[in-house]
Amino acid sequence: MTEPPILGTRGSPLAMAQATLVAAALEAAHGWNQGTVRIIPFTTSGDRIQDRPLAEVGGKALWTKELDRALLDGSTDFSVHSLKDVESVRPEAIGIAAVLERADPRDRIIGAESIDSLKGGAVVGTSSPRRKAQLLALRPDLKIVSLRGNIDTRLGKLATGQMDAIMLAGAGLSRLGRDGVGAPVPIEQMLPAPGQAVIALECRVEDEATAAALGRIDHAETHAAARAERSFTAALGGTCQSPVAALATIADGRVRLRAELLAEDGSMRIQDETEFGLDDSEAAAALARAMLGRAPDAIRKLFEPA
Repeated sequence: MTEPPILGTRGSPLAMAQATLVAAALEAAHGWNQGTVRIIPFTTSGDRIQDRPLAEVGGKALWTKELDRALLDGSTDFSVHSLKDVESVRPEAIGIAAVLERADPRDRIIGAESIDSLKGGAVVGTSSPRRKAQLLALRPDLKIVSLRGNIDTRLGKLATGQMDAIMLAGAGLSRLGRDGVGAPVPIEQMLPAPGQAVIALECRVEDEATAAALGRIDHAETHAAARAERSFTAALGGTCQSPVAALATIADGRVRLRAELLAEDGSMRIQDETEFGLDDSEAAAALARAMLGRAPDAIRKLFEPA
């Protein structure tokens, strides 16, 4: 490509930090001067709607539709997303051209040393149906309340005593320079969301020049893991209010995919895992179908068309 690409992103502090990280990586990979990649921030519907869970008003598409529109009309050349916030079924004209190396995928609890140490009946804030279900599966006594807004807003609600603890993704805190905030929750206790801690770069499928430029910073191992997790969720169907966890790891040229489906209240859960080769494009979807096939009705209904 003859000109550096124009980057579209949400305007939140975390999204801007991630966009800056991507821009710096591209500039280093291509030998461009600092500031060469132009960053255009957008306010998305998900940013504007703060009083309701996203699942009630349109789901993950509220994070992406404004960026998609700018990308498709040529206002931007590529978009930067937190992959866990990108719906598994995307417009055919848009594709993931690259991902950065995955950060720590664990959740963090802030306000307590661990989930086990929470007092009986503690009020815990989270915007995630997955985290809510997992917390209730571990501690049915907890009271889970909806928590929206950027990281500072969420931390502020904790600081003012509106809740006893909150749950956030560790990667987001780290990217904002807050590595010491909160306590990591072990993967064995809370499996993360599909795509958690992965920064994704999307461009128009037909724009081969931009795709090639972005590909210079693609982390192949993370990309393979992300493909497996997204293949799993796509085969499930469902919506962003369906509690799903999945994490793929790569070792010795093979993919290990761990997954979990839960009832909304955490009263039932089904867990499984599989291992397959990097060139196997069907194994993750097959695991999803197998898990749904033996899931109790309270879980299966969450993935059936309305």
